[in-house]
Amino acid sequence: MPRALLLLLAVSLAGCSRLDLADFNQATPKLELEQYFVGQLKAHGQFQDRFGQVKRRFVVDIDGHWDGSTLTLNEAFVYDDGEHEQRVWTLLRTADGGWTGRAGGVVGTAQGRGAGNAFNWQYDFDLATDDGTVRLHFNDWLFLQEDGVLLNRAYVSKFGINVGEVLISFARQPTASAPP
Repeated sequence: MPRALLLLLAVSLAGCSRLDLADFNQATPKLELEQYFVGQLKAHGQFQDRFGQVKRRFVVDIDGHWDGSTLTLNEAFVYDDGEHEQRVWTLLRTADGGWTGRAGGVVGTAQGRGAGNAFNWQYDFDLATDDGTVRLHFNDWLFLQEDGVLLNRAYVSKFGINVGEVLISFARQPTASAPP
């Protein structure tokens, strides 16, 4: 194998550090999806390619509802090019304390687990493009901060090769007070 190819492979693999959910067991504040995502939230994010170039930015308004067994997230995206997109996630807690989720574009069922202030989602997503549909894998990590901000970093890959990252910051929106 040519030396340049070996060096490129070594650099690529070094950049793919593995997070371990167990490392967050004691981290606070504890992230409880069914509490954090109830109500109105706003998220700001961007997709950047594997070279770090920002390709697309977006804002998402989220309306979350928990009925005791199902967490439903209605997401309204507005992209920097003016495109609008609606996505609805339906999440269920599993008997072993994990979560499963479904949404438009998600292939099959998303699988997730939490520990301390962290949560990890794994799922495949069919992304519509001008040339058709591309299936991507998301390794999605969420981290709750002391001030209630939720940070999200999703590693995006195709055939096991990194194609980019999605970075998102979530913030709860003030609730409207009832008129006197």
